[in-house]
Amino acid sequence: MPRPTSSATKVSGRVLAVLAFVAVVAYALDQVSKWLVVDRLVEGETVDVLGRVLQFQFVKNPGAAFSMASGSTWIFSIAASAVVVAIVVFARRIRSVAWAVLFGMLLGGTLGNLTDRLLREPSFGQGHVVDFLYLPWILPAIFNVADVFIVSSMCLLVLLTLLGVGLDGTRTPSRDAPAGTEASDDADVPAARTDGA
Repeated sequence: MPRPTSSATKVSGRVLAVLAFVAVVAYALDQVSKWLVVDRLVEGETVDVLGRVLQFQFVKNPGAAFSMASGSTWIFSIAASAVVVAIVVFARRIRSVAWAVLFGMLLGGTLGNLTDRLLREPSFGQGHVVDFLYLPWILPAIFNVADVFIVSSMCLLVLLTLLGVGLDGTRTPSRDAPAGTEASDDADVPAARTDGA
């Protein structure tokens, strides 16, 4: 008798590798860009990169993404730590490469800003995040590469939800689909044959 299997109990090494790779790239880009800004720009200085389209403006942000809720840095440090732990624990359930990319961007971006809050001045857990990207023609806020990855992950979340793509990579059938054609919860198990073979 064949041994029953379930993708819910298996960990996809390929998906975890994608998640880890995206997270490392996001984190590295964020930290390297912040190091360059701190090393080469003066706080408060504005540098035109593409005129009024893109500017570098070095600021230290004690709040959340896009300078929201300044003065509550320790709360965001705790929240970011919880997000990181949740992603690491939840990663074992992911079977979809698209969802792995989403969580990789979220993990890398969250770790990038969390590193600032833990290690930068004025103190552990209350460090100010380095922001420097400014798009005066579209956004009134200054942000950083980590914020870009976090927001991009949220956009991908909306897209995957609208498309009905589940964590296992299967798609939720439309309401007009005939009865009995629902997508399997286990993307790795082939559909049962009904032709009597």
